[in-house]
Amino acid sequence: MSGILLSAIGIVLFALGYLFYGGLLERLFEVDPSKPTPAHYKYDGIDYVPAKHWMVLFGHHFAAIAGAGPILGPAIACAIWGWLPAVLWIIFGSIFLGGVHDLSNLMVSIRNDGRSVADTSEKVLGKTTKLVFSLFLWLSLVLVIAVFSASSAKTLETTPQIVIPTFGIIPMAIITGLMMYRWGINTVVSTIVGVAILFLLILLGWYYPIRWSYEGWLLCLLFIYAYSASLLPVNIILQPRDYISAFVLFFGMFVGYLGIILTHPVLRTPPFISFHSQQGPLLPMMCVTIACGAISGFHSLISSGTTAKQLDNERNAKKIAYGAMLTEGALALLALISVCGGLYWWGGPKGMIYPKLIKEGKWIVAFGKGYAEVTKPILGVLGMFIGITMLKTFIVTTLDAATRIARYIGEEWLSEYRAFRFMKNMYLNTAVVIGFATYLALGPWQKLWQVFGASNQLVAAIALLVVSTWLLLRRKQTLYTLLPAIFMLLVTISALVIQLMKFISARDIVLSLITFFLIALAIFIVEESIRLWITRKFLKNEKAR
Repeated sequence: MSGILLSAIGIVLFALGYLFYGGLLERLFEVDPSKPTPAHYKYDGIDYVPAKHWMVLFGHHFAAIAGAGPILGPAIACAIWGWLPAVLWIIFGSIFLGGVHDLSNLMVSIRNDGRSVADTSEKVLGKTTKLVFSLFLWLSLVLVIAVFSASSAKTLETTPQIVIPTFGIIPMAIITGLMMYRWGINTVVSTIVGVAILFLLILLGWYYPIRWSYEGWLLCLLFIYAYSASLLPVNIILQPRDYISAFVLFFGMFVGYLGIILTHPVLRTPPFISFHSQQGPLLPMMCVTIACGAISGFHSLISSGTTAKQLDNERNAKKIAYGAMLTEGALALLALISVCGGLYWWGGPKGMIYPKLIKEGKWIVAFGKGYAEVTKPILGVLGMFIGITMLKTFIVTTLDAATRIARYIGEEWLSEYRAFRFMKNMYLNTAVVIGFATYLALGPWQKLWQVFGASNQLVAAIALLVVSTWLLLRRKQTLYTLLPAIFMLLVTISALVIQLMKFISARDIVLSLITFFLIALAIFIVEESIRLWITRKFLKNEKAR
């Protein structure tokens, strides 16, 4: 299969999905540019701040959602099941599930004063559901912070060339934010200055690598950054940092697709390998492996967490939420073509054999080498460095957003109970989040990560179920969100059951209990939703009589 042809098919389908299906969703949620958004009528200068321009918010949203998943997920999945099922899931999953999930959660949050999907669950499914769902979300976010901090610190230790750009971007973001919001400098000029400084930092990192230890300065600095970024005004550090960081990914994607045009890669990986594997059957395990390359529950937390509080005008909702998801799908497609077309299935040069790299757990190296081959005419020897920098930049950007959203959920959830009123204090609240994350980062985070893929997809299923119930209560069409919710519930619960059987066989009590808890959570929320839907239908029939 030609990499150019596959790229063209994917981009065209994404464009058609954005124009037609995205427009259908806009009508469903009655997007109205004349309505004031929460960023304006709840403005507080810290969390609720209208973005200077929709592209600024798009950059923040995209950088926050585009972590390692859309790159590493396809790289792993194609080596196990083949590139064809992965391509179909990435393209159609992004259009009909992921994009729907992200945009619907953003719009429901906008209609709910910019509050989180957990808070919305109380309004539609009751206080008990909110309590259970909020607890699960809070714990998931703490795990995200722990894992991303630990994995970022490990990578910074082993790839010292990215230490300078990783930490240098923080003061650069503050300067960019001040230029745009305090000093009144034009957004275009501020962007050019910020991007220029960022790429200068990347070059400095290449020529002046800094070597620090994992358990020392690196992890400590990452947690200090996550704590500070969660508390500072969103338009001073988090938003401009993510916005400027997004240009690394935009640059990487542009060069990647241009490289595909110049090198004409042919996919050497078989289109289909086997339905069964050591990881489990293609369905559901491929879906949870590719993760946010098609749909991710974490996106609902970004949409209803930070993005809803910064949206200046509803007319930009589709561009930011639905558009960013499809752009992430395009990134996943680029990663797929890089590993399947840039590497060899067998008989290639040493260190370039795709299945061997994946079997050895060298997922990042596999992407870096494949991307380097595809972009060789443009980047030369810098290809692998740029690819890994692109990947690692967005693992770190997830930290600030995840910490801030964990604080939001703590404020909305725990502060309602007398014993936890202190969680209303954002400094103590964030300290609790960072404290738990630090414990996990220095302890068993690798073990817990085994169930994170399925649990992340479970969040997406529940978020879609909450949105569907919200639509039902307003007598709106529910099929566009309900069918994806049902599909994702079946996928995640079956994936968790498969994992539970493995953990029980391995006599792993901790992971068995966690997986059982996740399954019980899903069943509880589904039961509450079905009860509400049946009650609603019964009342409707009674009124009709």
